[in-house]
This record gives sequence, structure tokens and C-alpha cells, in this order.
Amino acid sequence: MKRLFSILAIVGMMAFGTVNATTNANTTTATTVASMTQDEPAPAEELGFHQELKKRFIEGGPGFMGIVLLCLILGLAIAIERIIFLNLSTTNTKKLTADVEEALASGGVSAAKEVCRNTKGPVASIYYQGLDRTDEGLEAVEKAVVAYGGVQMGQLEKNVSWISLFIALAPMLGFMGTVIGMIQAFDKIEAAGDMQPSLVAGGIKVALLTTVFGLVVAIILQIFYNYIIAKIDSIVNDMEDASITLMDLLIRQKK
Repeated sequence: MKRLFSILAIVGMMAFGTVNATTNANTTTATTVASMTQDEPAPAEELGFHQELKKRFIEGGPGFMGIVLLCLILGLAIAIERIIFLNLSTTNTKKLTADVEEALASGGVSAAKEVCRNTKGPVASIYYQGLDRTDEGLEAVEKAVVAYGGVQMGQLEKNVSWISLFIALAPMLGFMGTVIGMIQAFDKIEAAGDMQPSLVAGGIKVALLTTVFGLVVAIILQIFYNYIIAKIDSIVNDMEDASITLMDLLIRQKK
């Protein structure tokens, strides 16, 4: 029995010594790794797109950058309003023409006018104005269609000129920021009396950032502007085709 206790005691002491040795080794390794980690510089945290954009915007200066941002906001607001209006103004011209022709054949001008009254869009409005002048003759109908077509075109192009203004204004403000940044850089060189990179780096950086943001705003608004112009041209073409079709329908009805 004593021999058994002696063996257990020896085994316990050996196990305890092994655990201590392992713990000390692990502690030493952890301390070494920690010291190495402290000695090495921590990797720079990469900024996301939004954080980087915000950083560059602040570095560009709140003056001109704020005005360029205002141009973007106003331009996008007008562009979105025009896109919604133009999409609501789009009409299935072929279906409308077929409905008007059927109404003229079955119920006359009053039924055709009712169809136009219940249909949205400039094409339906032109049809209604033309049908409303049928009693005065085809010449009066043609004049009414042409006159009201011009009115509808003006409504389609409303406020579009403001978008073109912001497209031209944004890069001009960016270039102005460039010029001002270069002037500030040369002022610092003149004050220091020496040409040092650290003196001009800030001014040149501001100049380049304002230029970049101005060009980005112009590019974004230009895409929306071209889409709006293409949409207006499509609707105007539908209006012209519909006007000719209406005149043909009325001429056939007179016969």
C-alpha cells in the first residue's frame, strides 16, 4: 500500500511539473507574440467608399464643395421630377387611336371626346382639342392641334434648362476651386520664401479635389439630362404622329 501511495505521489508530482512547464512555455510564447505585435506597426484600417468620400469631401473644403453638392441635389431633384412627369405622360398611342376611331364610328365626336377625356397624357389632350373644333372645319382642327401641341411641348420641357445650368456650373465651380487652391499654395511659398513640398501640397490637394467633385457632379447630371431629352423627343414624335392620324380619321369621317 505504501508503495502504491509512493507511485501515485511521484506520478502526481511529475504531472504537476509537466503542467507548470507547459503553462510557463505558453505564457512565454504569448508574451513574446504580444511584444512582437506591439513592436510591429498596426495595419492601417481601410476606409469604406462612403467614409473615403466623406473624408475627401471635408478635405476639399466646405466652401466650394458645399456649392457643388447643392448643384447635385437641386439637379437630381429636378431630374427625378421630370422623369416621373414624363413617364406619367407616356401614352399607348396605337391603343388610343384605335379607341378614338371606334368611338367615332359608333358614337360620333362626343364619344371620341369622352375617350380622350378619360385618357391621360399630351396625346389625348391634343386629340380632345382637335375633336372639339370639328364643327369649325378641318382647318380649325389643324390649327388647334398645332397650337395645343406647342403648349404640351412646353410643359414637357419645363425646368429642363435648370439641369443644363447645373451641368455647366458644377465643373466651373470645381475649376474655380482649383484656381483658388493654387493661389493659396503660391501665397504660402511667397510667405515662406522657400519652395517646399509640404507648403504647396495642401493647396494643390484642395484644387484637385474640387475639380474631381465638380466633374463627377456634371457627369451624373448629364446622364439624367440625356435620358430626359430622349424621353421628350419620343413623346413629341408620338404627338406629331397622332396629330396626322387624327386629321386622317376626321377626313375619312367627313367622306
